[in-house]
Amino acid sequence: MRTMSKPTDTQLKHILQTTRCIAVVGVSLNTVRPSYFVARYLRLKGFRVIPVNPGHAGAILFDEIVRESLSECPAEVDMVDIFRRSDHVPPIVDEALEVLPNLRTIWMQIGVRNDDAAAKAEARGVAVVQDLCPKMEYQRLFGELRIGGINTGIISSKL
Repeated sequence: MRTMSKPTDTQLKHILQTTRCIAVVGVSLNTVRPSYFVARYLRLKGFRVIPVNPGHAGAILFDEIVRESLSECPAEVDMVDIFRRSDHVPPIVDEALEVLPNLRTIWMQIGVRNDDAAAKAEARGVAVVQDLCPKMEYQRLFGELRIGGINTGIISSKL
């Protein structure tokens, strides 16, 4: 997957269909923050969500202990979802590449891009998504937005 262009719907759908365990870096315990409701949504969709936030380490969120860093996450993490500023991405990607043996995807939230960190991850065989939200892409690609009358641009015979 290239970082300089938007991934295809097929690539995004594949990532969302094959991912099982997501470490959400920068998740908030505040229920009105986007990081909270994205992580909650992913959990409700059947993903195991590992919250990562040093400011809340040790708290319980979504039946998981909030980890201080990625190095405290279980080896089964196969995607890292980053809710941090773009300039904070490189050390997060470096740590993920070092400590997560099953890492397959680095996902940077809307407004988050770091092409150098993305290139480093891709060079190690890790897929990278930048400036998109997995919750919104899941809803778009799996038909949930159509229920609300939103044209997703995806043609399907399912209602």
